[in-house]
Amino acid sequence: MAQWIKTPKTYILIAIAVYLSIASWATHSMSGIENGGIAAGTAIVVDVFFALIKKRKRILPDGAAITGLIVASILSMNTAWPIVASTAGLSIISKHLLVYKKKPIINPAAFGLFLSIPIFHAEQSWWGAFGDLPGWYIPLLLIGGYIVTNRVNKYPQVFAFFLISFALTLAMAYFHKGDAFDALRPPFINATLFFGCFMLTDPPTSPAKTRDQVLFGVIAAVAGSVVYELYGGLMYLFIGLLAGNVFHVLMQRLTANRPKSSSKPSSKPKSKPLST
Repeated sequence: MAQWIKTPKTYILIAIAVYLSIASWATHSMSGIENGGIAAGTAIVVDVFFALIKKRKRILPDGAAITGLIVASILSMNTAWPIVASTAGLSIISKHLLVYKKKPIINPAAFGLFLSIPIFHAEQSWWGAFGDLPGWYIPLLLIGGYIVTNRVNKYPQVFAFFLISFALTLAMAYFHKGDAFDALRPPFINATLFFGCFMLTDPPTSPAKTRDQVLFGVIAAVAGSVVYELYGGLMYLFIGLLAGNVFHVLMQRLTANRPKSSSKPSSKPKSKPLST
């Protein structure tokens, strides 16, 4: 128990739980908290089900709880509970079915939320990232984001993502392309900050090496920005992250297929496991 408290999972669980509590208090609504319980409960049940099928000796669905809370914090507070539960369930199913070397290929929460748009026509408000609240709540996002990013050693990845994302947004604004200015206002700016610090940094679905982290952040930023410029909406972040996840698994496969004689010694990953 003492070791678990020090893990990155505990940090992000506490951060998101605090965010949900603050957002619920500020909006005078318990709907988001109720959805958080539904999403986390569904994610835990599905995760334990797969763990039993795989006959795992250690069953601790804390990563599933994080996925559920992220799903609930992004979906609109007015989302019907079957959609909340289904989105959380799809997220965990993808975690167990889309794997490479027993690790998830894509970020479960991002994939479930991406599917919820065409399947359930689900709406997103990023209320757990204070998307419905005044801009002075944003510093709270940055404080939690700094703690989580520091704990999982993902600064190169996060900085690369933010740098390229904001540079492309400003470029689009300069050339009057798309709704660039909207991307710098709530809830879009809240979504970008929460996404970069709490979803992009998921260690099982992102690289550990500094060079690969930078490439991962750049790919996610460029893919997301292109989608935003072409189509707008809020799904561009998920598509950007999924593009980064594909890059990460391709790099893993290329490294695995490389002849041993030409392989360079791999550096020890600095980040600790954190599955959402």
